[in-house]
Amino acid sequence: MALKVELKPGEKLLVGNCIITNADQRTRLFIDGRAPILREKDILTSETANTPAKRIYLAVQLMYIDDDIGPARETYFSLINDFVQAVPSSTEIVNQINNEILTGALYKALKAAQRLIEYEQDLFNHAPAGRPSLPADDQSR
Repeated sequence: MALKVELKPGEKLLVGNCIITNADQRTRLFIDGRAPILREKDILTSETANTPAKRIYLAVQLMYIDDDIGPARETYFSLINDFVQAVPSSTEIVNQINNEILTGALYKALKAAQRLIEYEQDLFNHAPAGRPSLPADDQSR
């Protein structure tokens, strides 16, 4: 069964290693095959991957769109280990991402990585707004 994608005017779509840019009206595409497909809104770049979870998403994204997942996979596991150490409560989402990667379901891993970004944002939203400053060295005596 073909994937149906509707594009807004000017919207971009990654199909394989090609970027498709829609013209000035809505378009409906039916795509059949096994090439990686990502909408513009789901694509991160090294510049937009500005949090730990977004960097993890970027590594999964690179595994998804690249034929050689080795380098991105090494980066991913390094990032994910650091993330779990800092945020142990993320283990359930991380396990899901890991399982999808290990079974070769990289698009599902990407969707799970999106949930990790949302979880990280929730943590940021609920973190205290500011921390009291530490006393200067001469004030602590």
